[in-house]
Amino acid sequence: MLIVQKFGGSSLAGAERLRRAASIIADSADAGNKVVAVVSARGDTTDELLGQARRISADPPVRELDALLSCGETGSAAMTAMQLADMGKSCVSLTGAQAGILTDSVHGAARILSIDTARIMRELDAGKIVVAAGFQGAERGGDTTTLGRGGSDTTAVELAAALKADRCEIYSDVDGIYTADPRLVTGAVRLDSIDYGDMLHLALHGSQVLHSRSVEAAMRANVRVHLLSSFTRHEGTVMCKLDDRPGLCGVTRDSSLGTVSIIGREADAHVLAEAVAALAHSDIIVTRTELFDGGCSLFVSPDRLLPALEITHRRFFR
Repeated sequence: MLIVQKFGGSSLAGAERLRRAASIIADSADAGNKVVAVVSARGDTTDELLGQARRISADPPVRELDALLSCGETGSAAMTAMQLADMGKSCVSLTGAQAGILTDSVHGAARILSIDTARIMRELDAGKIVVAAGFQGAERGGDTTTLGRGGSDTTAVELAAALKADRCEIYSDVDGIYTADPRLVTGAVRLDSIDYGDMLHLALHGSQVLHSRSVEAAMRANVRVHLLSSFTRHEGTVMCKLDDRPGLCGVTRDSSLGTVSIIGREADAHVLAEAVAALAHSDIIVTRTELFDGGCSLFVSPDRLLPALEITHRRFFR
């Protein structure tokens, strides 16, 4: 099988976590698979680089900012390859450009136009594990571009589609998709599977597991994505096209908007009214509501957002 595995920054932060991620990659290769690992910048590297740039200039040139920020993923790819080599694995790290990723010229929020897989396939056919830098590519003139938030997830999904990979795995510090953020809501339940459309709505309304652009990319190419944790061996959640979607699949919060959103094909006006009543019973005032295709949102005071999330989840998922 050809497997694409993506590892987020939290999965690579520190020597122990880097070794754990490398072990997952090595185990997949040892099982006879061709493996392409896509990596994010380690830990808070991107924020640190951005901070350094801001100390030099309040408004740095976007071309130079992309050149700087891409160093986080490039360094992460090299260090992951070093760790794999130390384990006795034949491997090679590639920048986005070396991996054949062509983008438009919108620095800081570039979109992938095409991927020339020749270099990656050549390395795989030579028996090497390929470690590709996520979040980056190059425009037609050869300048480095970055893909913006969620860029490494998008890189992994687009590579899986271009390579016609048998499996795409995205590793983070959460072992799948839950009915609510398990770090915030006691009793949140992990979903075995989720439809692309429902995942897109979760991402658009506050879920941090996948960025909406990566979900859209997976939906366009019909790439099944396995959402896993690099810290556990749980089965995680599979994002794919579901013929039998659940009525409700989750509750999210968006702190920037002050919203709690209920996602699912049955999240209609009746569900919205039930949620408003449940919050009113706990003296939480809903200032505005919104219905959309695939869900509904309730606007509440920012200081009441977390209890509103917990109450809404308890009303519909217990």
